Amino acid sequence: MTAHAITVRLAGQRDAQAIALMSRDLVESGLGWKYDAARVLKAIRDPDTLTPVACDGGRIAGFGIMEFGDERAHLVLLAVRPTHRRMGIGRRLVDWLVESSRTAGIASLHLELRAANEAARGFYRAMAFDETIVVPGYYRGREAALRMIRVLRAAGPVPYTWRPSTT
Repeated sequence: MTAHAITVRLAGQRDAQAIALMSRDLVESGLGWKYDAARVLKAIRDPDTLTPVACDGGRIAGFGIMEFGDERAHLVLLAVRPTHRRMGIGRRLVDWLVESSRTAGIASLHLELRAANEAARGFYRAMAFDETIVVPGYYRGREAALRMIRVLRAAGPVPYTWRPSTT
């Protein structure tokens, strides 16, 4: 399997259970299961949320869930199966979400990760995210979170670039 064999598409309702299980096992491990199939399905159906999946054949190899506001987007979850890591799948998912954010006129992307997760910190730094603050007890009062941001443009109204013809 090569990274080129991976396809990225929007998740459908049939993907909710697989995404939920990946979240439980790869993101929420040790914290309790918050993103069960019902909650993932709600995200998939939400018009202000994008849930791309990276697929290796018919199997989901990775996914992301990003919620969009007026100027800010929040990367809620991102995971890649251990068997598919270090193949550029996480990068492809983040790039897909960044381009979607730019298209939507988003000014900044925000996320939280376990402060002790050095691999994730390094990944997000490589994806041009900057560390902001550590929030003690963020995860169920037991574990600190590190907040990170990626600025896409200056905050404020999206510049209006169209001009009427002068002829």
